Amino acid sequence: MTCVATSRMEWLFQRCHKEAVFFSGFRSVLLMSCLLLVLSVSMYPGLWSIGVQLHSAFTGSYAPGHHSLLLINSPNEQAARDIGRAIMERRLAASINILARTSTMYYWKGEIQDASEVLMLVKTKTSRIQQVMDFVRSVHPYANPEVLSFLVEDGSLAYMKWMDEAIPDD
Repeated sequence: MTCVATSRMEWLFQRCHKEAVFFSGFRSVLLMSCLLLVLSVSMYPGLWSIGVQLHSAFTGSYAPGHHSLLLINSPNEQAARDIGRAIMERRLAASINILARTSTMYYWKGEIQDASEVLMLVKTKTSRIQQVMDFVRSVHPYANPEVLSFLVEDGSLAYMKWMDEAIPDD
């Protein structure tokens, strides 16, 4: 009887040991996979930028969507200049155009409003849009400033490279 019990105990020990080794290996693979996923997500902006530069270098063409154009309204030229200069000082844009007064009509609180405004064209990297929008909302005199973004689908490759140099990577 003790011989049977001993062999059963050895068999049980061997089986538990094999399962422990298996689960230990499984846990290691799972941990490494999670670590790789976290690193990939955290490095995505840098990897995206490198990928765009490699694409441009090898194909000689522009990768659509890497740059964006933002339209931002302001009540007057001084406000537009102040906001534009602050955006540029933070290196959130490569270039900003401030367009002369425009006539604007819009609904506000259920009524049609008629006003004159100054329009800014902000040229930036798509990865910087949220930073620009957050900053504009924090300093803009309007309660609800117009900030619209448009992806740049194509353009001068030399200009796009200049934009990449003018705006630091994330």
